[in-house]
Amino acid sequence: MIRPTNRQLHEAPEALLAWFRRRQREMPWRGTRDPYAIWISEIMLQQTRVTAVTPYYLRFLERFPTVGALARARLGTVLKCWEGLGYYSRARNLHQAAKQIVRDFGGQLPRTAEELQTLPGVGRYTAGAVASMAFGLDEPVLDGNVTRVLCRVFRVAEPPKQQAVQKQLWRLARKLIPPGEAGDFNQAMMELGATICLPRNPRCDSCPICPLCRAHRYNEQTRLPRKADKKPLPHQTIVAGVIRKGPRILIDRRRPEGLLGGLWEFPGGKVRPGETLRQALRREVREETGIEVRVGRQIAVVQHAYSHFRITLHAFACEYQSGTAKPVQCDDVKWVTVEQLSQFAFPKANHGILKQLETSTKNTE
Repeated sequence: MIRPTNRQLHEAPEALLAWFRRRQREMPWRGTRDPYAIWISEIMLQQTRVTAVTPYYLRFLERFPTVGALARARLGTVLKCWEGLGYYSRARNLHQAAKQIVRDFGGQLPRTAEELQTLPGVGRYTAGAVASMAFGLDEPVLDGNVTRVLCRVFRVAEPPKQQAVQKQLWRLARKLIPPGEAGDFNQAMMELGATICLPRNPRCDSCPICPLCRAHRYNEQTRLPRKADKKPLPHQTIVAGVIRKGPRILIDRRRPEGLLGGLWEFPGGKVRPGETLRQALRREVREETGIEVRVGRQIAVVQHAYSHFRITLHAFACEYQSGTAKPVQCDDVKWVTVEQLSQFAFPKANHGILKQLETSTKNTE
């Protein structure tokens, strides 16, 4: 059970707010009360660093300045604007949520945390962030940074991912909010975790609430929060073919549901036990697009990690042999020129193949 002292409950929020208003970093989404802009920033900041998000945020708002503009856009256009930021389900959910906002809420973001959570991709954290920062509601947030701060200040001994501990942390985060100041307070907590209360080597000498921190008192700041035991990430071997038919290359679009849904890629897939890379590629191309190919030389090997598994992608140059390309186990297929490839949104793992094609094209000019 987390038992904060009265001193912690009263002095920590006051000290944090004073520190935040003096030291907060400049970010393009700070200083705005536009719910749409705040919502976009919070979705982009999920599992992504501020420095990586900033150019995408500015470009996204320039391309889709309103909920209506986002709702009217084609999914492929949204994914292309998102390309490289990763976790593409966020972009798909944004697009679906924009349509829902136009249809069910008159084009305006809902104003309560409960209604916000009816939108695709909006969970308790994002709803609390938007409700507090855009609408001034006293709603808490609990992300990785806030969790780390709370676990250290209040010396939480159990792993925070345990369900019972999560419930206690949410209650504590709500209890700490100074009435009417949730927006700044939530940002202050996240800012402290991102810049001072770091996962490794926390800067306790610069922390505005260090005197109130139980972990610091017992010299446990580097041991908290406790982590649950990690399982090794499973590995998959993937093959992909750059299939040429005259001057054109075949690409296909992944089905909208599931990992990387809606993105374009070079045809291929997982290698089955007992298959060689070339055997697997011929089978995958046939099952995916209905054509037969001749597999030539290997042109790239790409290592890539997703959140729950990692892959080694082997790409081969291929020549079309027979059949009509059609979307058998994909959403769409296209024969395109090398120059046209830049018009389509590809997963990051395919970018290594694209670079190889760009290099080889330049070398032949």
